[in-house]
Amino acid sequence: MICLGIESTAHTFGIGIMDGEEVLANVTDMYTPSEGGIHPREAAEHHTEVCDEVLEEALDEADLDREDIDLVAFSRGPGLPPCLRTGAVFARSLALSLDVPIVGVNHCIAHIEIGKLKSGAEDPVTLYVSGGNTQVIALSAGKYRVFGEVLDTPVGNALDKFGREAGLEHPGGPKVERNAEQGSKYIELPYTVKGMDMSFSGLMTEAMRKLEDEKLEDVCYSLQETMFAMLTEAVERAMAHAGKDEVLLTGGVAANKRLQGMLETMCEERGASFYTVPHSLAGDNGAMMAWLGVLKYRSSGEDELEDTDFIQNWRTDDVEVTWDK
Repeated sequence: MICLGIESTAHTFGIGIMDGEEVLANVTDMYTPSEGGIHPREAAEHHTEVCDEVLEEALDEADLDREDIDLVAFSRGPGLPPCLRTGAVFARSLALSLDVPIVGVNHCIAHIEIGKLKSGAEDPVTLYVSGGNTQVIALSAGKYRVFGEVLDTPVGNALDKFGREAGLEHPGGPKVERNAEQGSKYIELPYTVKGMDMSFSGLMTEAMRKLEDEKLEDVCYSLQETMFAMLTEAVERAMAHAGKDEVLLTGGVAANKRLQGMLETMCEERGASFYTVPHSLAGDNGAMMAWLGVLKYRSSGEDELEDTDFIQNWRTDDVEVTWDK
């Protein structure tokens, strides 16, 4: 089965095409704001402008025609409403024009499933870290349960905000990582883990304040060390609670080598296995939508067209996992 997946939850418009478990194409086009953070309506306008071009590029990369598509999948949520709406409308129009079934899938779970497929992880505790989400997740009793999550600003968004304050180009995460590699002095910053949940607001405020007196490289180093230690603590606690011996790191921030290193060290000390999603599939992309679309369609069939509206705050733990039985 050849499935075309559409991603449009935030700054990225992506189309991926999969034939079973094989990625045939994965094309993305990212909206970059002239200043500040994401402007949802501007991002949606960007998606509208590039969707046809991205589609044609994906079909060319896969060496397919539109008529070869058997199924259309799209990210139904969570995300920014104008962006989600753009993707849903494009998906519906494409499915109708091709007369093929359509399925709406959960963005967060798509990150997990493509990570499991490509890494070989079977039943991991997943740390999902991106611009809009930070969650510690594990499969239990037919749903992906959230064992811990951020209480305020997600990791990727927090790094971007700090980057803007520090005068770094958007997106801030990779620039913070690069500067952190040159830092060596650890600066004390707020460490806030509340049960299984994390809070980064105090950490970010203090890190921005430290820019006045400390070297950028040392502040970036200290920021990463503190933030990633909090995440690693929450993941280790979830492993003990859920009785899992695998960890999967996924989402856009999964590309960070220091975060990978901390989690890998923790897993080695526990005798557990550590996996991370391939870099090309770490950020938001259409291939992960296509893969989850295949899984969902195989297990529960297509969606009715009237059930393909977007769900802005679609929780990971609201989705029944019908394909893992």
